[in-house]
Amino acid sequence: MNASLKTAFLFALAASAGAARAFTLSSPMIHQGGTLSVQQVYTRCGGSNVSPQMEWRDPPKNVKSYAVTVFDPDAGGGGFWHWIAFNIDVGAHGLNTGAGTPHSGNAPGDTVQFVNGFGDHGYSGPCPPPGKPHHYVFTVYALDVPVLPVSAAASSEDAVKTIKQHAIATATLTATYGR
Repeated sequence: MNASLKTAFLFALAASAGAARAFTLSSPMIHQGGTLSVQQVYTRCGGSNVSPQMEWRDPPKNVKSYAVTVFDPDAGGGGFWHWIAFNIDVGAHGLNTGAGTPHSGNAPGDTVQFVNGFGDHGYSGPCPPPGKPHHYVFTVYALDVPVLPVSAAASSEDAVKTIKQHAIATATLTATYGR
């Protein structure tokens, strides 16, 4: 193989290896497919209602901000939103423990903590009815805008619809909790 062909091959190999990296979400407090701890459970169900620390890696290069949601697809009525946060600074690589508590200083600067299914702003943890455990899907969205165009009067569904319209990549982490 001549030198220029070898260089082109190595460049293409390196480019494809870089493209293979995936946008990922992880947490030292939650393991994929694991069970949420009582620390993350809503206070009405005997928990501490603390949002977990989350970390994301390998976002797309053109990301301008992030959003984070927690959704229970097993809840009646088509599911339940436990957390909707957006306008998370592009420089963030995750969220601190307790970032879901509005005005706590645990979330980056201009993060908006939207109203969830309980009618609270910020994070409200699991509180399923007794019976079969529910799944809780933590999702980070890489967005194509620095500030999401969502009115304070929008519904949770409209806020999430807008997040999804501006998402250029997503990463998820799913855990369960039951009583």
